[in-house]
This record gives sequence, structure tokens and C-alpha cells, in this order.
Amino acid sequence: MLELYHNDMSSCAQKVRLTLAEKNLEWTGHHMNLRRGDTRTEEYMKLNPNGVVPTLIVDGEVIIESTVIVEFLDDAYPEPSLKPQDPVARARMRLWTKQLDEGVHLALAAVSSGTAFRYQNMEGRTEEELIAHMNKIPDPVRRERTMDLTLKGIESSYFAPAVMRFVKLFTDMDDTLQSNTWLTGEEYSLADIAFTPYVTRFEHLKYLGILDNLPKLRDWYERIKARPNYQTAIGEWLNEKYLPLMAEKGEEAWPRVKEIISGHSSN
Repeated sequence: MLELYHNDMSSCAQKVRLTLAEKNLEWTGHHMNLRRGDTRTEEYMKLNPNGVVPTLIVDGEVIIESTVIVEFLDDAYPEPSLKPQDPVARARMRLWTKQLDEGVHLALAAVSSGTAFRYQNMEGRTEEELIAHMNKIPDPVRRERTMDLTLKGIESSYFAPAVMRFVKLFTDMDDTLQSNTWLTGEEYSLADIAFTPYVTRFEHLKYLGILDNLPKLRDWYERIKARPNYQTAIGEWLNEKYLPLMAEKGEEAWPRVKEIISGHSSN
């Protein structure tokens, strides 16, 4: 029995659902409302002390961290395999997924919060209530970043470096795809699954102009969206309350994002 604590639009939860769908695994879901603070309750934090999603329960055993969860699923349910058979290609896969936990995911949080999610955090809350809500974030560094991005938006000092992290990431992906069908070679793998939610988030924020000079990555993304697991894991979970806000605020912020990108390119 697989139980997944997840959120509809969470990039990390999307990654796990993509893996479950690719393997055609059945699971029971517990949807967590992040804006309401469902992951910061005492009960949930007994399962996941980080106060985030996803959390996977397997026969009573708790597994956290999305990168760890998807590797577990591939080990426990090896067909179809989502790790390359060649050891070198498998190492390349892990080099890709390692980046997520070394800054890429934080960069996505900065881009998303600074652009759109800040409005959800502030909606209906007084300043005191907002501070109380933020103070429930267990990690003090993440707490400070989230507060700064919520209050300052795209003018936060965290925003521009986050955008530039994605310029590098997407350029590296396009370079790799010049000679590979997928990120680790000819096999669709956990590396492709891992980065699917990140490009998807840029589409939802109306920031896909960042791919204008990256044709191989654009082609990869179109092929990604055509896979059955994309619709099952992402398409069927799209939150219609989130998408208009993300699109509206992203379109407003896109000129500033272009300035950040072009300013870096001209230096």
C-alpha cells in the first residue's frame, strides 16, 4: 500500500506522481493545502519534520525528500526501469538530479514566490498573522527567504539570482539535448522526470520566453508533455485557482525578468 501526502501544484509532488504514473502504480493520496499550513501542523511534522510535501508511506514506513522517494520507487518497482542501464549514464542521471537539492529547487521557490505565490501568502492576513504564518516554517533560512520574497516580490535580492540559475540550467539542458534524445542519453529517466515540473512552472508563470534560443529544450518539453504520465500526474491536478494568478503576475513581471536576463548577457 502506497500513501502519498502531496499537493496539486507542488513541483516535488509532481515529480513523485510522474514516477508513480510512469510505473502505473496505485496509491492513496492525502492532499495538503500549503497556503492553509497543512504541512506545518504538529501531526504532519511527526511524519515530515521539514514541513513540506511530498511524504510517502510504504507499509507503515515513512520516506521523505522527493529525489529519494523517486529512486526508492524505481528500486522497489523496477519495471519499467527509470534508471539507465549503463553505469556512466546512470551517474549522469544522478548528477542532474543532484542539482535540484543543491540550489535549483530553492531557485524555483524564489521565482514562484517572488512572482505569484506571495499574493496567496498575504491574502486575508494582517502583518502579524503573516509573520505568525511564516514563523511556522521550521528551517530559519527558508523562513527568511520566504518572508523577503513575500514582502518584496521581484525586487527581492533572491529573485534575480534565481532567474539566472535557470538561465544556466536551461542552457545546460539544451546543450545536452543537442546529442541526446533525453537528458541521460536515449532512455527516458528520472532525470527527465525531475526537471519536468520546473519547465512546467515556467510555462504556468508565462516565462517560457526564456527558452526562445533553446530549440532542443523546447522540443524536449513538447515530447515530455505528450507522454501519458504528464497528463495523469500534472494535467489532471492543475489548480484552476492558481493558474490565473500565476499567468497574470507572470505576464506583469516578464519585462523585469527579460531585463535580468539581458543585463547579465551584456556584462
